[in-house]
Amino acid sequence: MKRCLWLCCSFLFVVIAVLPIRVFASWQPEITVGLSQGVSEVRIAATTGSLHVYEDPDKKQLLEVPPGKEIDIRILQAQFLVNGQKIKGDRLVIQPDDTGFVKVNGAPYRGYITLLKKNGFTIINNVQVEDYLYGVVPKEMPPNWPVEALQAQSVAARTFALKNRKRHSTEGFDLCNTSHCQVYEGMAAETRTTTDAVNHTRGEVIFYKGSIIDALFHTDSGGMTESNENVWGSSVPYLHAVTEVQMQTQPWSRTVSVESFVQSVEQDGRSLLGTLKEIRLSPLTVGKGSGDRTPSGRVRSAEFVGTKGRVVLSGNELRSMFSLPSTLFSVRFDRAEVVISGYGSGHGLGLSQWGAKAFADKAKSYKEILFHYYTGVTLEKLY
Repeated sequence: MKRCLWLCCSFLFVVIAVLPIRVFASWQPEITVGLSQGVSEVRIAATTGSLHVYEDPDKKQLLEVPPGKEIDIRILQAQFLVNGQKIKGDRLVIQPDDTGFVKVNGAPYRGYITLLKKNGFTIINNVQVEDYLYGVVPKEMPPNWPVEALQAQSVAARTFALKNRKRHSTEGFDLCNTSHCQVYEGMAAETRTTTDAVNHTRGEVIFYKGSIIDALFHTDSGGMTESNENVWGSSVPYLHAVTEVQMQTQPWSRTVSVESFVQSVEQDGRSLLGTLKEIRLSPLTVGKGSGDRTPSGRVRSAEFVGTKGRVVLSGNELRSMFSLPSTLFSVRFDRAEVVISGYGSGHGLGLSQWGAKAFADKAKSYKEILFHYYTGVTLEKLY
């Protein structure tokens, strides 16, 4: 009996050992978020309790700041000056007591702060993923939106963060705190509804064939999302165009004088256009493609014919040139003005935030929303 039990236990150990560790992991990853770069001065305090200053958390602390006191940190002659005390290292770590949080220039953050000497210094928030999401989700989606939409956003944001760790590794951190990565404002942004959405989906991450996906999302698709190859050029199996609950959403319009339009088109060494005579672009129908439009209706390219030549521009070039909300647009002109009218906002890839709200309003669950926008994926609990 004992030998049988030993064999059973040994077999169980072997099975656990060979299974993917993410199935059993109870840890929670840490994210490093760049809050500011090129800084010459910062004030740091604790919400409660003391602050502890280290060059390295594994070494003896350099300074302990008592409750209610603030640290003033500056760069002087390429050295840190901490409350008037010079410190030669290239890095400082500032940790609060377990009972408190850290405040950077008055703004509270979970986790702790690292200062990295680089062109002045960079302020970095070391924070666990779930705590990071508390400060992200309310900035990426309105907190008063339906719960299922907030939960879908929470999973997408968590997946994006884990997939894109080290995106700013050359600058010393994982992710920035702007829309280039995800907007993050720490504890000042937190709301009850978004925190509940993060907690409800704790550790849930989107996978495609065993790998974490790049869970792209955008504000509004205009009626149909886009396939990755039509935006960035390469095919991504889980980023395919899908239809929405409603068409022609978030309409917008931009008007530019013909003179300004021609000047913009001719810049950067492009061919001369002269006086604009004709714009060649097929009519816009959401969900209908053509030679110059993608299957969703977004502009692949448009041709502009003038008295001195012709210029062909991609939809992305036009979007960048005139700060357009999306590439789902039509163009018309008269003698004085060029009018660009379209729908949606963002690149159109992955989850549409307004689309998620529309699905949630129709009683779709956050899982149904995610599986609609990301093709052929699975949802797994990483921790």
